[in-house]
Amino acid sequence: MSRVSLFNSPLLLGFDHFERALDRVSKVSADGYPPYNVEQVGENALRITLAVAGFQMSDLSITVEDNQLVVRGRQADDTQRVYLHRGIAARQFQRSFVLAEGIEVSGALLDNGLLHIDLVRPEAEGRVRNVEIRSSSNAAKRAPVGSG
Repeated sequence: MSRVSLFNSPLLLGFDHFERALDRVSKVSADGYPPYNVEQVGENALRITLAVAGFQMSDLSITVEDNQLVVRGRQADDTQRVYLHRGIAARQFQRSFVLAEGIEVSGALLDNGLLHIDLVRPEAEGRVRNVEIRSSSNAAKRAPVGSG
């Protein structure tokens, strides 16, 4: 069965990256671990907070891969301990967040079992650019449109 593209209108040129982002979002794991919050902490700033109790900094990694923030956690199982009951498992995870174009990770902090990841969106500058219109008689004298 073929899929209908949301961005197949001839008026939406160059939006295929949005479609790829939507595909990535739909493939993100539905697993609820670890739980997280997303909060707005400023006009152009966000903070993602993940509950990662029991993880140390060396157990965690944060990467940005093609506008996708990926947080991974991997704990080594402590073989020296003898558990009578084990309700807190050493569990690995991967949590992904698709970032809009221009969003940057400004830092991360591990504090009391919470991993805070700060994101910023640099303020967009309005750009107006004039495009020269040439006549067909001038086209033969000049380089083709789009050349360097």
